[in-house]
Amino acid sequence: MEQKRQKFSEIKAGLDDAESLIRKMDLEARSLQPNVKAVLLAKLREYKSDLNNLKSEHKRLASANSNQAARDDLLESGMADAMSVSANQRGRLMMSTERLNESSDRIKESRRTMLETEELGLHGVDDNISKSKKILTNMSRRMSRNKWIISSIIVVLVVAIALILYFKLSK
Repeated sequence: MEQKRQKFSEIKAGLDDAESLIRKMDLEARSLQPNVKAVLLAKLREYKSDLNNLKSEHKRLASANSNQAARDDLLESGMADAMSVSANQRGRLMMSTERLNESSDRIKESRRTMLETEELGLHGVDDNISKSKKILTNMSRRMSRNKWIISSIIVVLVVAIALILYFKLSK
């Protein structure tokens, strides 16, 4: 009986962990680009549905288990029936655990896919940043060169004006 309670609490903890992971994945998926976001949110809805089914199955089994435990404590007869019910419940619990493990695997796979997608996006950003730096460096060089050219033209014009004034005034 104590083992059952322990297994139920382990399953409950697993369900809570899965729910927390799904929430985190939902937040991460919402921050991605729209084309990736739509696919991941659809998968997350499927996972949420699976998780809700597992929760309701767990709740049903937990209430059935507590009712059965109370009945067995009161009657202590029909031990054979209790054993068959226990075996039936154990089978259901094993199936629920299996479904939970499958859902956890799908969640992990989705998380891995999201991380890979994010990594691919970052590489593209890095390439664009390096191209932008090159363009800005070239623009800066051209601006400096143009300043020197304009400054040189201004100096030549000032010298020419000074020479013209000198020759006009000296006559």
